[in-house]
Amino acid sequence: MRNDTGTIRLAMVDDHRMMLGGLSEWIRGTADDIELVAAVTTFTELLTHPKFPVDVVLMDVDLKDNSPVSLRLSQLKMTGVATVLMSSYAEPQIVREALAAGALGYVPKSEDISMIIKAIRAAARGESYISAELDLAINSGDIGGSPKLSAQERRVMALYGGGEPVKTVAYSLGISEETAKSYLKRIREKYRVAGFDVGTKVALRKRAIQDGILLQTD
Repeated sequence: MRNDTGTIRLAMVDDHRMMLGGLSEWIRGTADDIELVAAVTTFTELLTHPKFPVDVVLMDVDLKDNSPVSLRLSQLKMTGVATVLMSSYAEPQIVREALAAGALGYVPKSEDISMIIKAIRAAARGESYISAELDLAINSGDIGGSPKLSAQERRVMALYGGGEPVKTVAYSLGISEETAKSYLKRIREKYRVAGFDVGTKVALRKRAIQDGILLQTD
């Protein structure tokens, strides 16, 4: 809900500083009705910020802090803050779960950046907002079955499921160990919302073989 000045007080949370900086600059330069009062990299920083609570929070789904997004959404809802989630992936099951947990908007980072502004304005009015393409995907009945993984996620799953430690997976793909761990967390979350438990390395290997990501002989 907007404050008495008619402007939307916005806070952003994203652990990618470059993304945070670029978005901050873009919003300040193109949306006169939105006042960006905080741009932080952790959820804790948001909650302890002197200008919190705000009207709307724009938050990355995966902050790599091991806190469930549903818990974060619940905390924000209790303080009367509307939340718009953004993510680099948009699996229908994850979107459904986020909306059910209280998110008023969900915007894939691959969408046009103007979509984020529309989602923020809708959330400030207490309305839900997702793109037409995402709406079609989550209402298409695509429930069950193995989740869709990106090419890099499949590589990580194949290497890790094949017995390599996280450090070796990271080295093989030219990414940091933290990034490799983030991929594994994302893979496990995608399978979890699809109804498959791949919490252990053995379970993940078995699923990788069943889904054709890893050969039985690997």
